[in-house]
Amino acid sequence: MERVMEEILIPEEEIKKRVQELGEEITKDYKGQEVLAICVLKGASVFMADLVRHIKVPLKFDFIAVSSYGDSTFSLGAVKILKDIDQDIAGKDVLLVEDIIDTGYTLNYLKRIFQARNPNSLKVCTLLSKPSRRKINVEVDYCGFEIPDKFVVGYGLDFRGYYRNYPYIFTLKEEIYRQEI
Repeated sequence: MERVMEEILIPEEEIKKRVQELGEEITKDYKGQEVLAICVLKGASVFMADLVRHIKVPLKFDFIAVSSYGDSTFSLGAVKILKDIDQDIAGKDVLLVEDIIDTGYTLNYLKRIFQARNPNSLKVCTLLSKPSRRKINVEVDYCGFEIPDKFVVGYGLDFRGYYRNYPYIFTLKEEIYRQEI
């Protein structure tokens, strides 16, 4: 691991604590309502699994898979749906769960398509946000951590499919991801 890891940016215990706090905040905000949580695959899957265990209101979930990075390490701006949700969201209180908000292109696209499907409400919960990289101003209702402009992996986030299984967020050494560009 030493050959690829630059530093642990967010330790496992910090993530656990913050995910619990987010779940409690969401529970409070949705008291008396039913939530449909939609996970943006694949990156948000680990976060979503932990988050929903801390949400104490009636909850269903669904999944959407999109691509805006391809095999690149940065968003290309064009978003493509690879797998759409299975449920009708009209009239439902939707919580979109993302792993990271970077440029804002993907989130902007998803919010537009979901708003067109007439949910009762649409809120966004992200584990990570990189405000310094924002190209489009997007509103995030729940944010785990704001991070610097570094390439991060772990806790669901990957590089070429690897590193999702680590329980913490870490930065890759630049030579690891730059050699692929």
